[in-house]
Amino acid sequence: MSAAHPVRRRDGAATREAILAAAVVEFTEHGYARAGVRQIAERAGVTAMMINRYFGSKELLFAQAVDRAFGPPTVVGDEAAGLARSIAQTLAERTAPDAERLDPFLLLLRSAADPEAVDIVRRGVETHVGARLAGQLDGPDAEVRAQLGLAVIAGTWLLRSVLGTTALVAADNERLAGLLADMLGSVTRPPGLPHPSEAGPDRTHG
Repeated sequence: MSAAHPVRRRDGAATREAILAAAVVEFTEHGYARAGVRQIAERAGVTAMMINRYFGSKELLFAQAVDRAFGPPTVVGDEAAGLARSIAQTLAERTAPDAERLDPFLLLLRSAADPEAVDIVRRGVETHVGARLAGQLDGPDAEVRAQLGLAVIAGTWLLRSVLGTTALVAADNERLAGLLADMLGSVTRPPGLPHPSEAGPDRTHG
């Protein structure tokens, strides 16, 4: 009598997590159009039918992958104190030549031009990092100012990490962070509030 094979229990939550993790990698590496359901399934160790079962479609899976990629803080944190400097320092460090890649930006870059994906990417940016940054800004036009700040962040990442422009790649991280903090300060400060260097001496005493 042969020994019975152990029954492998199905863990729906683990399967779903494996698919989603694999999808984030595939969409980040290849973009929405080029990432295939079969490739995602192979990476996750499941069948393509299982992806449809758990997520319904490639588009719905992509939407959840975008949420997974943009949800956790990467450059924009949750602390409002010293916001511009904090973002600038993190951005300089995370875009340095020897730094680990910033996956959310790669996913954005490789999928945003696809007409089927652009709305999902836009919603992901606005819902997560855009809302997080806007929520830390005092004064009017917080959403506009937040998205201008994101434009500075994304542009710096693109030129320094993807294109590798000479001056930005060679720039000292501390010097770059200082310049970025000045730029970001113009959108993180409420409109009309002068830059600290322009405020002049304190005349409240004497």
